Amino acid sequence: MEQKTQSAMKLNYGKTILTGFGFMAASIAWAIYDPYVTRILNHLLSASSAVNSWSAALVERFPALVRFAEAQGEDVALVGGGFTLVPLFIGIIMTFDNIFGVIFQPTFGKLSDRCHSKLGKRRPFIVFGAPVSAVLFFLIPIAAVKFGSLPMTMVSIILFVFIMSLWRAPVVALMPDLTPPELRSEGNAVINLMGGIGGLVGMVAGTLVTMIYKARGIEVTAANEEIIYPYVFLIGSVVMVIGMLVLLFFVKEQDTSIAVKAQRNQASQEKSDQAARKAQEKAEKKAEKVTLSSAERKSLIFMLLGLFFLFCGTNAITTYFSLFAAEILGKTASQATIMMAVFAVCSAAAALPAGKCGKKFGRKKTILAGLLVFMVVFVLYMITRNMALIWVALVLGGAANMFITVNTLPLVLEIGGLDKVGTFTGYYYTATFSAQIASPILYGIIRMFSGTYMSLFWYAPIMFVLSILAILVVKHGEAIPQEVIDKIEEENAD
Repeated sequence: MEQKTQSAMKLNYGKTILTGFGFMAASIAWAIYDPYVTRILNHLLSASSAVNSWSAALVERFPALVRFAEAQGEDVALVGGGFTLVPLFIGIIMTFDNIFGVIFQPTFGKLSDRCHSKLGKRRPFIVFGAPVSAVLFFLIPIAAVKFGSLPMTMVSIILFVFIMSLWRAPVVALMPDLTPPELRSEGNAVINLMGGIGGLVGMVAGTLVTMIYKARGIEVTAANEEIIYPYVFLIGSVVMVIGMLVLLFFVKEQDTSIAVKAQRNQASQEKSDQAARKAQEKAEKKAEKVTLSSAERKSLIFMLLGLFFLFCGTNAITTYFSLFAAEILGKTASQATIMMAVFAVCSAAAALPAGKCGKKFGRKKTILAGLLVFMVVFVLYMITRNMALIWVALVLGGAANMFITVNTLPLVLEIGGLDKVGTFTGYYYTATFSAQIASPILYGIIRMFSGTYMSLFWYAPIMFVLSILAILVVKHGEAIPQEVIDKIEEENAD
């Protein structure tokens, strides 16, 4: 028994890294999707006479839309005079992935919990979803660049974000399925690190393709940059397929179809009469439902509220920091990008320590410590306006962000239990995606009335305070030590 406990206490990094290829595949897609689809939509929508006529009609009827768009840093002035709402339309389209995530990810998370196949619970969704997503992903620039078709591009975008929502919850649920509860914070750190690598590859994909063109004697400029789009998206599609193949051949789930057949055979032998069969079906349906005590349900609701407020704060920072840097700090776009890169690098560097802290000190304490650090450094800058503190905020804030992120998902999953990992992964993304839909609108209104992006440095801390207050109510979600689980199993066996 002692040998089993000791071995279970160590994370299998090799297996976890292989599992992380799925999250890496999804991360590279979004790293390419966000900047390049924005440019594609800007070109297609600006060239559309129908969109421009709608824009003119809306501006005339609702002039406040222009002020709201300007508050979000959007350039709504037309070259020849007048206004356009094309940037606002782009912003709406770019929230489709979050909207689809809120609507569909909980459903597909639940479906994966109930899936029984030779490939296990999660991999059927990934094996179908990743290749289809890869094809649709590649079709986006083909429809836009090769055919110049706005309708074809929109169909490709909508289908892509829908299929991505089909397999995102299952691919994230793989790690908790294959990792003991007390090691999930460490496992999630590795998964986030793999996601960071995927995001980094996505960020440099355009530079890589540009260098290849340059080596062939073709200079890529702002005027002809569309020629690289299909190849940049192709890199993302290839990585998605590679990630799927790694999960298919090197990550093994239990063949749940065998266990289901055995249970059905046993049930048919033992329960021969119709009344017994109905009782068995009723029991199975009851077992499928998420049964939480009132205390656990309270912890879940407040944890999801805490996640909502947390992501409202962090989303505002990542979305509006470049505009803050331009207005308040006088930085160029490239300088602002470097500053956010510092945030991202510090966040990635803190991934593994964050997982170990969650295991050693507890997930809730680690999350709250991260939130406090995040809030304090932002408040200090807001009070002092000291430029040096911006860098402190980016370094410590980046690390604190990972200390929070790594431990929140395992805490939510622990409340749900081993059999509902997909369902509760869906709940997790419902809370976070809802925040990413709401925060740009909420902060855009605040910016419109405050008149300055300095408001970002009191908006985010307020969100963090609300998150802390919600998470303080949470009383469940810590991992049960493996030795306790082993003791319970031993007692049940006796």
